[in-house]
Amino acid sequence: MDFNLADLLESVAGAVPRRPALVHLDHPGSGARRALTYAELDAAADRLAHHLRAAGVRPGEHVGLHLYNGVEYVQTLLACLKARAVPVNVNYRYVEDELAYLYRDADLVALVFDGEFTGRVAAALPRSGGRLRHLVRVGEAPRGAMEPGIAPVPFADAEAAHPDGGGFGPRSGDDRFIIYTGGTTGMPKGVVWRQEDLFFSGLGGGSPTGTPVRRPGELAVRAVAAGEGLVFFPTAPLMHGTSTLTALIALALGQKVVLHRKFVPEEVLRTVARERVTNLSLVGDAMLRPLTDALAGPLRGTDCSSLTSVSSSGAILSQTVREQFAALLPGVRLVNNFGSSESGFNGTATEDSGPRRGFRLRVNSRTAVVDPATRRPVAPGATGRLAQRGHVPLGYHNDPARSAETFFTLGGERWVLLGDLATVGADGVVTVLGRGSQCINTGGEKVFPEEVEEALKAHPAVYDALVAGIPDARWGQAVAAVVQPRPGAEAPTLAALQAHCRTRLAGYKVPRTLVVTDTIRRSPSGKADYRWARSVAARGAGLPEG
Repeated sequence: MDFNLADLLESVAGAVPRRPALVHLDHPGSGARRALTYAELDAAADRLAHHLRAAGVRPGEHVGLHLYNGVEYVQTLLACLKARAVPVNVNYRYVEDELAYLYRDADLVALVFDGEFTGRVAAALPRSGGRLRHLVRVGEAPRGAMEPGIAPVPFADAEAAHPDGGGFGPRSGDDRFIIYTGGTTGMPKGVVWRQEDLFFSGLGGGSPTGTPVRRPGELAVRAVAAGEGLVFFPTAPLMHGTSTLTALIALALGQKVVLHRKFVPEEVLRTVARERVTNLSLVGDAMLRPLTDALAGPLRGTDCSSLTSVSSSGAILSQTVREQFAALLPGVRLVNNFGSSESGFNGTATEDSGPRRGFRLRVNSRTAVVDPATRRPVAPGATGRLAQRGHVPLGYHNDPARSAETFFTLGGERWVLLGDLATVGADGVVTVLGRGSQCINTGGEKVFPEEVEEALKAHPAVYDALVAGIPDARWGQAVAAVVQPRPGAEAPTLAALQAHCRTRLAGYKVPRTLVVTDTIRRSPSGKADYRWARSVAARGAGLPEG
């Protein structure tokens, strides 16, 4: 057996068939609850995998998952792995033009989608490139929605028509897995992983906090030995890599996964109490802050005694929000992870990360700061870009030019060059400065938005903030802040925020322009939408957008 995800997860299901695997609360608060054991989830995935094969989906072809969180998402993901089809995540916030691009760029031949998206699927399908030939729909279409030109097969019918059991032929660690990413800063791009590489970089080799397995057969043995009791709750959408990987980590450990269709802070806390959740994962302040507000307000006293850790990946948790959460649940470990779709896991922030010392990271042994020109590690104190070696992706789907810029071989090992600028200290601790593509150049000085955002969010009247550069006749670019006030607080003035920031930041980093908005636009997982922030900031300053 290679390190193939389907083989590995089947081995766990076979070893712990009666353990609870998945719980889905379709409408939190309504009492609707669907639960599957490992044996039931494995059999359900088998049935859908047979349907995909019967529909003509061949090994290596791409299947889109255009779905909210739910049993169907996990079932479809596992079915693709079993049938050796390549699962492709689809951002459910995309509109017609973006969907048409992704369907076409990803070379989708089949699509599993929620009925709510029927109209958008129908509108995008004619421009999908002609390869998309099979549709499976979960639930009903809204009344009056335009139907796609290809008749969708109801999901319930698709799985009911086929038997449990395997028969899919041999699999390989070379089988592919694609994660689409980057839609907030440009057109989305598909990161192509070998499953074996993803298992070690994204799933920690079956032990994210311990020693990776050395042989595939060890995974099921460890799952049995670990017993049950851990309950993982990925609260961000599964369409984002961080939540999908969290769910796969839990399943590889033989533990239970809890899902909500959508993120509702109050219901998340009720589910933590009801399902005895131990490990909660989310993305940044945009998700932790409303949870903290609920704990401090209407959900004060909720039983979170089962909770041992809350982890964030994909967006940095600010010191202010971390401190507020820790004051409410002091016994819960708050983990500020760092990673990406191109690298999996890179490291964890130190406890002293914050506005004064920067975002400091203890990286794993495969992560380094390299000179982007020579692609060799920099000396302590020098600035370079984060990179990772070993189990890294093969490249970007349908983009050889960008793949050549990002993925390289050095010393006989494959490397990926990430977009984050960083320095490394003599002690090996890495300070992440920010994503180079978002760096603001004002009068020759570099300003990283994340640093200014951290300072802004420490102001008591600021609930959320994004920072972007806008054109400036004198300095080239000016630092502009887009701020969402805290509910019930008076909107802060530019002068007040400037005075606040000057106690934390060098003068050239202090915002010169302020736009106050009702809501900061982020992805459903909490990732920043910097294109939107630049547009709003430019409009607020009376400049052309774009």
